[in-house]
Amino acid sequence: MRLICPCCQTDFPIEAGINDMAARNAIVRAFSLTPIGDLLLAYVQLFKPTQRAVSMPRLVKLMDELLPMIQNGKIERGSRIYSAPQEYWRQAIEEMLAKRDALTLPLKSHGYLLTIIAGYADKAESKAESKSENRRAGKTPVGGQIAQTQAAESHDPMPERLFMPQSVREQLNKFKEQVSNFRGNDDDT
Repeated sequence: MRLICPCCQTDFPIEAGINDMAARNAIVRAFSLTPIGDLLLAYVQLFKPTQRAVSMPRLVKLMDELLPMIQNGKIERGSRIYSAPQEYWRQAIEEMLAKRDALTLPLKSHGYLLTIIAGYADKAESKAESKSENRRAGKTPVGGQIAQTQAAESHDPMPERLFMPQSVREQLNKFKEQVSNFRGNDDDT
């Protein structure tokens, strides 16, 4: 069976494409991490020296550095451990590929990629902390802040409850009358 190179349109035997065991293993590992396997292969091309291809041992080394971090969903940067779900990896690699022209190529390390991912983790952590602080302060989107603001704006010391159905209000008034009548009967004895 013969394959056609998508770049130069030259045909070659399939055996030549899968002969190098290291290359085959690297590709299998990259694509086993779907959905970002194709992005990983594009990312490692940023390590390609000018006028040459990335060597198969270098490709394997790069993948071996990345795969444990991706699988664990964590990175270490600046002696701190950050959460790194696959979505962060996808976004960070896409960002780097989009900025390819502004990067100094070939890349020497994964430092910039890890910095981007750490930034995403910091933003998510900050957002979660802010949400938690708002909850503690009673600033919830389901009425806490809204109800407090409305009560503060009202000059009535006991503002009427919001959203009480009329039928409930009538039943409450009947109950108050019964309690009042009952207390009146107790005073007569």
